Amino acid sequence: MMNSSKLYVSTKFEVLGVVQGVFFRKFTKAKAIELGLTGWCRNTPRGTVEGEFEYVKGEGDNKVAEFRHWLCKVGSTNSRIERCAFSEEVISETQRFESFCIVR
Repeated sequence: MMNSSKLYVSTKFEVLGVVQGVFFRKFTKAKAIELGLTGWCRNTPRGTVEGEFEYVKGEGDNKVAEFRHWLCKVGSTNSRIERCAFSEEVISETQRFESFCIVR
């Protein structure tokens, strides 16, 4: 019998630059939802935006590449991204997020 369970991949991120006070979290949430990704994002006391996104392995590879590019190069209208960092991907049999939300 074949195992048809899905695997979920999650990655943490942090974006540095002018990313607070420019609706970066709101735009990040909208982009993640547009691409079908789940997870969260929040402002940090360091002036960065950090978060985590999750997708189903094998179903979101192009979407993940687009989201990573958006986080590193596009961002919200008035943001100025200096750099972004990503953690290694973590694979799980359990989905951790049902939607993408802004944590306050």
